[in-house]
Amino acid sequence: MEKNITDEHTGLEYVLIGDYYLIAGDDEPEERPIGIWGQRHLRYLKQHRKTVYTELLTNGKLNVYLAALDKQAEEMYSLLVKQMNSIKILPKFRC
Repeated sequence: MEKNITDEHTGLEYVLIGDYYLIAGDDEPEERPIGIWGQRHLRYLKQHRKTVYTELLTNGKLNVYLAALDKQAEEMYSLLVKQMNSIKILPKFRC
């Protein structure tokens, strides 16, 4: 039996493991760190959107989704801070 085979119709590569052919690929999906914004959204999903949380978790897309959301939120926060610093709001004092 061949160790590796490729399906001509789908292009998927299979590896012989024991008596079975399994799809070749990474054993673990790429883990990216999740910051504070991703953690807060995870808590929101668990509390208020349980179906969405379960679907992302079972499809193996939860970490990727949260990491992307965290990156986008961090960029938006940095932009907001830069904009607020450039406006230079001075308090008005009355004497």
